[in-house]
Amino acid sequence: MFDSGFGGLTVARAVIDLLPTQDLVYFGDTGRYPYGSRPLAEVHEFAMQIGSMLRHDYNAKLLVVACNTASAAALDDLRAELDIPVVGVIEPGIVAAAEGSHSGKVGVVGTVGTIDSGAYPHAIEENDLPIELTACACPGFVEFVERGETDGAGVHLLAQRLLEPVIHAEVDTLLLGCTHYPYLARTIGDVMGREVLLVSSADETAFEVRRLLVEDSCPGRVGRRRFISSGDASVFETIGRRLFGAELVGATEHRWDI
Repeated sequence: MFDSGFGGLTVARAVIDLLPTQDLVYFGDTGRYPYGSRPLAEVHEFAMQIGSMLRHDYNAKLLVVACNTASAAALDDLRAELDIPVVGVIEPGIVAAAEGSHSGKVGVVGTVGTIDSGAYPHAIEENDLPIELTACACPGFVEFVERGETDGAGVHLLAQRLLEPVIHAEVDTLLLGCTHYPYLARTIGDVMGREVLLVSSADETAFEVRRLLVEDSCPGRVGRRRFISSGDASVFETIGRRLFGAELVGATEHRWDI
């Protein structure tokens, strides 16, 4: 499983809760985050590099692209390149949001890269979902999470400004289209109002992973967890434990050859 940094830990948490017997290797590319403001071609290159490394160096039997921007940039090519199942976060999230909406008015918030990619309208068309989508880029949210700042006046003021389009569209369901955003759910919920359903793709992605691995489980076994960062491993562990929990220990560092 990989993400540009800490956001994918929301998916990791959901997968571990559903599949506690499975081993998990989590790679946070914190040395090169954020992905959302980078050209998709560059994110594609990063994703292919990480996917190949996890498959061949860590013998992964399934890959989760726990990053919406990377899913938008490289999911199809990863599926074509690797000889294992590859699960993204875009389709499970938008399908769940469509199922949760009563009015058919759904909003999605994500990074600039994810929103500009058109991945969500494409997923709506591919799945023939009867919804009206309002998509809204939220630059700055990821940076707050990566610093471990998930509440406070600064992020609340930013949310009030960035969420205006989805508030104006009167959506009844809002998809958190970035795996970092569930850490800001309380702030986003306060701004949107209690009547708006917030949907995270993390749980839906975990359900898809369970569907693919359910026959490969080992009852009674406790899976091993390994956490790797391309940045400072000690910083990753400190912030990661705050977001993920005490199970995030012994993070190791991976340096890319330049």
